[in-house]
Amino acid sequence: MKYRFFEYSACSSCRKARKALESKGIDFEAIPIVDRPPSAKDLAAYVKKSGLPLKKFLNTSGVLYREMKISEKWAGMSEAEAIELLAKHGKLIKRPLLVGGERVLVGFDEKAYANLKS
Repeated sequence: MKYRFFEYSACSSCRKARKALESKGIDFEAIPIVDRPPSAKDLAAYVKKSGLPLKKFLNTSGVLYREMKISEKWAGMSEAEAIELLAKHGKLIKRPLLVGGERVLVGFDEKAYANLKS
């Protein structure tokens, strides 16, 4: 199985995750999350598949999050509006985002990456 690995090159967590994938021989397609964020349709599917609340997909530590004042707007947004926002602004998505089969990993969790099978 080939994973889709959404990353941002300046992100240290993404670099750690990439190194973990490479060291395990995991087949993945690296996708620059800022230039090619997942579509709203794909994001909606990833959220559903992950079983996580949509807010877990939100990068709350980024500059864009603060500049756009997302913390003030998030609660008033519908899920569809929030997904559209994330799909338009890849920097708002928590990264790295790894998707493959029934697995969706948001952020870098060393144990979760260690348990991946090639």
